[in-house]
Amino acid sequence: MIGRPSTRKFIHIVNHNLLQNYPITESDIKNAEDILGPNLGLLKGKTVREKGEHMSKEHTTVPRSILEIHRDVTLCVDLMFVNTAPFLVTISRNLKFGTIEVLPNRKMTSILKGVKKVKDIYAKRGFRVTLGMMDNEFEHLRADFVNLGLELNVVANDKHVPEVERYIRTIKERTRSVYNMLPYKRMPARMLVEMVQASVFWLNTFPPSDGISDTMSPRLLIVGFNVDYAKHCKLEFGTYAQVHEDHDNSMATQTTGAIALRPTGNAQGGYYFMSLTTGRRLNRNHWTSSIAFTR
Repeated sequence: MIGRPSTRKFIHIVNHNLLQNYPITESDIKNAEDILGPNLGLLKGKTVREKGEHMSKEHTTVPRSILEIHRDVTLCVDLMFVNTAPFLVTISRNLKFGTIEVLPNRKMTSILKGVKKVKDIYAKRGFRVTLGMMDNEFEHLRADFVNLGLELNVVANDKHVPEVERYIRTIKERTRSVYNMLPYKRMPARMLVEMVQASVFWLNTFPPSDGISDTMSPRLLIVGFNVDYAKHCKLEFGTYAQVHEDHDNSMATQTTGAIALRPTGNAQGGYYFMSLTTGRRLNRNHWTSSIAFTR
């Protein structure tokens, strides 16, 4: 009613009795903001883009002892399905670094493209993917693997690659745990995909019990840096937030409602969001969290 002043200005008005006979106190204003979050009208009308923080991204080098022993990587590969959506899942023996990528289809060209991406990730850190372990259904990819510089080892007809089978089971358990704590009755495919990818993100963040190090996580070995609680643990999957939108000097909103998906993993502590306006995935380093969902 009074033009949506900032919280600081609103408290000043109340404390100095600039609106006579106003029944609200400073503590009422602070309590309302703690419970309900910042005023939505203020966010949509006054939010400005914040300047990006300059970060020096220092990579941790792979210890020579690990690189010498584990330079040649065996990659266990399989397909996983979540609500009929196909995912390419890989995990390396010993290093225990996992990757997951949603596939547009089950065509072999899509699978090979995904495997090449994973091979390039390891190469950047000095590792060489030399052997691929897959189910018998991928036998006809042998020649294509040779073209990628990989040897393909296919297990027997009635067998599966145990490492990737266990890893898929773990991913599904983690994803199911998140899924069943959300208040939504239905969700877009984008949210489901990001939920699965978030599970893999966090699995890579901590050293596994059967890995090669008790202190260095798979992510630290292959990506080069780990996550930070202060930057990457700000929002839980499914949290509602207001994120900045590109705008001009018109009356168009300067923020949009969005659902937090997962950390991007960058040094600035950015997050992926799903826009409630367009349904697109947004990458933002700044946002304002509003009312979190009720468990």
